[in-house]
Amino acid sequence: MEMSDETFDVLVIGAGPTGMACAIEAQRAGFRSVMVDKGCLCNSLFHYPSHMTFFTTPELLEIGDIPFPSPNQKPNRNEALEYYRKVADHYKLDVRQYRTVESVTGTDDNFSILTKDQFGREETYRSRKLIIATGYYDLPNYLNIPGEDLPKVHHYYDDPHPFYGLDVMVIGGKNSAAIAALELWRHGAKVTLVHRGPAMHRHVKYWILPDIENRIKNKEVAAHFDSTVSRIDPDTVTIQTPQGEKVLHNDFVFALTGYHPDFHFLKGLGVRIEGNDMLPCCDVQSLESNVPGIYLAGVIVAGSRTNEIFIENGRFHGRQIAEDLKRKLAESVVAAGAS
Repeated sequence: MEMSDETFDVLVIGAGPTGMACAIEAQRAGFRSVMVDKGCLCNSLFHYPSHMTFFTTPELLEIGDIPFPSPNQKPNRNEALEYYRKVADHYKLDVRQYRTVESVTGTDDNFSILTKDQFGREETYRSRKLIIATGYYDLPNYLNIPGEDLPKVHHYYDDPHPFYGLDVMVIGGKNSAAIAALELWRHGAKVTLVHRGPAMHRHVKYWILPDIENRIKNKEVAAHFDSTVSRIDPDTVTIQTPQGEKVLHNDFVFALTGYHPDFHFLKGLGVRIEGNDMLPCCDVQSLESNVPGIYLAGVIVAGSRTNEIFIENGRFHGRQIAEDLKRKLAESVVAAGAS
């Protein structure tokens, strides 16, 4: 195991926009910060659909007071990735990519973070404070049905081209399912949508909802509402509908049923998870968890209510945390000087 001789004031787990904002604010406050991520910079964004357009305007994605120049009212994925790369360059952020956090030991003011790279090599970092900004996109909500592990089943949608002329089922009723169904249909796939609710979810964006509803009304996209998938086989999918069980021919399945934060990792750190919404215990103002020295940022603050925090509001968490860090790290320096 390689032991890093570097000790940081703040280590941020997760190098997405929220994690970057946290590192920037910590750096601005005079603290030495580092980010570690099991993937690349903005790993979740990178794995969004290649043609994705954000639901928001460029200025609401800005971090570090760096303007996001875009000719589009709603920027796309590639523009966002370029913007965040330039922000990382501007602030000379220390980003350790492709390093998975294996364990965290120690206590406030003296944490040891064991990481492993893509070749299995271990490295340990030391940090006085930790910020967890891991998002939720890496962990799909599984259906837990027979056949879900078949290679034809995907929990992420990327590009419609490989599915031209094929029978494709999209499971879900929110934005990601609606967008995938529309794109697949427009690129020549034969699309069937299955959703457990009575209609498309009310949170589907206002410019997408009439489009998917009209495709369904015109029978261009087949839809089964109040229905669930009970089994996936190599050539078929079995669904339970109000009219009874149906077995449909199928080539590929996109199970776009949402994602969730890594509650197991948080619990392993000692963070309490409370209530039906799986809310991690943290101070509303400072965002410090019940574990001294461990802060939470971004969507994980909302637990399973993943539709409440996005880049637009999670990007401000760094400032809240930095204010608390300035007070607590200054106090610890004074205390050390007095002893």
